Amino acid sequence: MFLISVLLSGCTAPGYTKASDDTEEPKTKNLSFEEQLAADSGEVDLVVWGAEEDQEMLQQIVTEFQEAYKGQAEFHITCEIQSESACKDALMDGLEEGADLFAFADDQLSTLVAAGALEPIENQEQIRADNLEGAVEAASINDTLYAWPLTADNGYFLYYNSRYISKEDATSLDRILEIAAAQNKKFAMDWSSGWYVYSFFGNTGMEVGLNEDGITNYCTWNQKGTAVSGTDVAQAMLDIASSPGFLNTDDTGFLEGVKDGSVIAGVSGVWNSVAVEEAWGNGYAAGKLPLYSCAGGQIQMASFSGYKMIGVNAYSDHHAWASLLAQWITSEANQQLRFQLRGQGPSNRIASQSAAVQDSPAIAALLAQSEYACLQRIGGNYWDPVTSFATTMASGNPGGKNLQELLDEMAEGITAP
Repeated sequence: MFLISVLLSGCTAPGYTKASDDTEEPKTKNLSFEEQLAADSGEVDLVVWGAEEDQEMLQQIVTEFQEAYKGQAEFHITCEIQSESACKDALMDGLEEGADLFAFADDQLSTLVAAGALEPIENQEQIRADNLEGAVEAASINDTLYAWPLTADNGYFLYYNSRYISKEDATSLDRILEIAAAQNKKFAMDWSSGWYVYSFFGNTGMEVGLNEDGITNYCTWNQKGTAVSGTDVAQAMLDIASSPGFLNTDDTGFLEGVKDGSVIAGVSGVWNSVAVEEAWGNGYAAGKLPLYSCAGGQIQMASFSGYKMIGVNAYSDHHAWASLLAQWITSEANQQLRFQLRGQGPSNRIASQSAAVQDSPAIAALLAQSEYACLQRIGGNYWDPVTSFATTMASGNPGGKNLQELLDEMAEGITAP
């Protein structure tokens, strides 16, 4: 059993204020954190949102928390399923009805802070010291932490079955597709998601990102007259899609193919590491994304890097206890447990340096890919235009539309106000 003493040091909690002007401030607003916990010693009802695959692990963590603080309050803590990728949308439907704690991906932080769902958290210097720099940056706005770093693994890389594909083969997408086609197998990648499609544009000199207004995007993916142009990338994607060894499918389809043997390589993340290893056994291998053929040369596929974190709802009726539970869930010991049970890479510095984490093929692949990755910071208008464009590429541009026109339409949609 491990106890969290750092939060009980007498630091002052910021309290929280409901959105309506006539809402009274909590009487505990000016109490120290320890005093807030003591004042809230009756029934403490908390709801925790987490991914479906994490429910059993979350329940174990919550049970240990309740045992550690037994007698300080009467706890009623419920774990509920909520996708980390859709957490923001669920909260925006009604913050006051939302969970007290929730796991979410870092690209949702700005929206949640702007909406008043998150407040600056306690003991920021200790959390900065305990976690990797990138994870702290992802959980911060203007150097202020608004959430507890949870994982440093929300990126993607290449899984491959070494019974078919050697380590050298895995560095070339052309070679992977050649082997897959010859074996009547598939290389799988999700072109319905702009998260993965970024791979083809990220190391070309063309850019996409968030403007200073924090809402709209800039995009040069339709660039012309440069060493690598937008049409070069579009043609490369068409060439890949035309291979009999290519499969455009989502995460579910990738796993189904891995399990039934039809997929021998694919792009995914650490959340699938346990399932892929179980399916491929001794053939299980992973590495950075491969190079792909484009504009007469070879381009290293890029990626978005990302982090997961735990937020505490500013409208929680038990904000101090929810904050303490968030600290418990993201502690070194529980990040190690998360890695053991779910294969997820820790953001905690000590946990991330453990031998088991360092020896993980998936984590090693993620670290190798990190050299070609950037933090995802894009506005909401990015997704649909990229999906439309990439879906057209995956289907072979059946309408035969001019590639530059397709790129211009995508860029116009991405940068729309």
